[in-house]
Amino acid sequence: MSHVQLYTDGGCSGNPGPGGWAFLLRHPATDKQLEKSGGERETTNNRMELQAVIAGLTALKRPTQVDLFTDSVYVGKGMSEWMPKWKTKGWKRQEGKKLVPVKNEDLWRQLDQLLQTHTVRYHRVAGHSGHPENDRVDQLAVAAYQKYL
Repeated sequence: MSHVQLYTDGGCSGNPGPGGWAFLLRHPATDKQLEKSGGERETTNNRMELQAVIAGLTALKRPTQVDLFTDSVYVGKGMSEWMPKWKTKGWKRQEGKKLVPVKNEDLWRQLDQLLQTHTVRYHRVAGHSGHPENDRVDQLAVAAYQKYL
């Protein structure tokens, strides 16, 4: 199974507001890279963080071992802690004494499908900390939403 590094970021100008996402895929064995970004006129930070990961994983052509580097605790905890519970509860989460729909369920379901194909290991990166790849995807995500300002 091939191995890649995936760096992702998403953000908004206002939350909700114009948003952008970006990813950088790197194949460590060859040092080949792929960067992509996109944006939406009205969205949220969390949706853009998810979209960045989904777009990066979708770019892979075959099952791959992926080291995911993101500053999004929402994505990391969602993948590793929350999603398994949501699935057992029919994509619902506990709010007080009742079950309510999971926010961004459409994107979480897409990510869940991709996680059936790829083996993804989450790594937390501190945002705006001088991490070169994280800084790069942040720049791309900001540029993606600026066209909507």
